[in-house]
Order: sequence, then structure tokens, then C-alpha cells
Amino acid sequence: MQYDLFSQYKYRFFSLGSGSSGNCYYLGTKENGILIDAGIGIRNVTKALREYGVAFEKIKAILITHDHADHIKTVGCFGDKYNIPVYATETVHEGIQRNRVVQANLYQSKRVIEKEVPFTITDFNITAFDVPHDSIENVGYHIEFEGQALVVVTDIGRITDKIRDYACRANHLVIEANYDEYMLQTGRYPYYLKERIKNGMGHLSNRLSAEFIASIYNENLRNIWLCHLSQDNNHPEIAFKTVEQALATNGVVVNRDVKLETLSRYKVSGLREF
Repeated sequence: MQYDLFSQYKYRFFSLGSGSSGNCYYLGTKENGILIDAGIGIRNVTKALREYGVAFEKIKAILITHDHADHIKTVGCFGDKYNIPVYATETVHEGIQRNRVVQANLYQSKRVIEKEVPFTITDFNITAFDVPHDSIENVGYHIEFEGQALVVVTDIGRITDKIRDYACRANHLVIEANYDEYMLQTGRYPYYLKERIKNGMGHLSNRLSAEFIASIYNENLRNIWLCHLSQDNNHPEIAFKTVEQALATNGVVVNRDVKLETLSRYKVSGLREF
């Protein structure tokens, strides 16, 4: 289905892909949009945008969380070739420049940001903040727009006070639920990789994500998206149920009090408007 016109809601969010195969998210209005991460091909991005009636030229910026390939592999093509500014910390930019999967360097499109220093892109007031992960550096994003806030935290080794602080302010939260602990423990991954995933600098389990979400839930939180699910060590239904049950323990009912969705590795997600 292709949308030709925006509805009465001004803002739209959807995922173009979420997982180790490639990550990219869209937030925007009829006039302007931004992408968070650039880990999928331009053809797939263009197709996904078209599906929801978003013209490629409406993309005004790309925000990069960290320098791992599944978040940056097409950032060079988006940047100088299409004149789309690419925002990242200086450290993450250095990682992008060194990463061999990036086929084009960023020159005119490079924009350097600092953690905890707000900056503005069109309708959005954005603050990057520190997130623990075994990349050269990793940030989450707190994005404010007309009294609302979207918070994106992906590739999280553990929950920190900083993550809690920003997530508590979210109306719309994108958060990692990477693996089911039993599936990881009994799965085919070698020991060193299992340890890397769960050592506090790797990824966040369904259980830890669920406990965190339940602990920070408040009536202002309207949408939750579970992102970066492992193909081998997780399943969308398991991740969904784990979070749903944690919320229910606190009296929060999914689809009554808050919307909850797991994001696909390969498919464009459902559209949320607000």
C-alpha cells in the first residue's frame, strides 16, 4: 500500500530494517524527515520510503549511533553523493572513515556532534547520549518535536543511569531486545561470542529490556518498538511476550495503555503516526 497524503497526524515513524543485517529508522513530517542509521541499501531505502509516501529528497539528515557495519554500510553513498548531512560524534566519524564497508568517504556531508549538546535539524531538537557497547563509541538519541520525544537506544550492553534518564522522558521508545537468555545459552554460538553478547558491552536480553521498560513506564509513554532482535537467539513472539508480561505485572496492558511492536530484520515495519 502506498500513501499519497499524510493524515491528520503530523509525524510518522517506521523501521526500514532492524538487526545485524542492517538498521535504519525514519522519523519525519510531510516536509522533512531524518534517518537514524544507514545500514541498508539505498534502493531498499527508496522503496520503503515510497511505500509510505515519503520522497527521498525530503531526507534532511542521517543520525549515526555507532560505527558497526550494520549501522553505517551505506552512509558514504547517502552523504556526499546525495548531499545529505551525516551527524555523528568525532569518534564515530573516525570509525566510519576506517571501516572498509563504507565505500565513499564523507567530506562536505560530515557533521560533528557532541554528547549531551543539543542540536537542531528542521523540526527536531536532538541530543546524543552515551550508550555502552563494544564499538569505538555508541550513542542513543533523544529527539524532541512539538512537545513529544522519541528515544532510540540500540546495541546496549547494559542499562545505565543515562539511558534511564532519557528513556523516562520518552513518549515513543525504540529499544533493543536482542536475545532470549535460554536460546543464547543453548544455541550454536561459540563460548567467546556468547560471552561477548552478554558481558555488559554487547547486547541487551529480552528479560533485561522488559524489566527496564516496566520500571520506567509512565502514562506519557505511548509507543514501544523492540529493535535489533537476533536471528539465531531470539524470536519476535518471545521478545513481545516477555515485555508484555513484565508490563502486565505492573498493571500495564498492551494495546490499552501502550502500543508494543517488534521490528523485523528485513521488512518495513508498520507505520505509527502521532
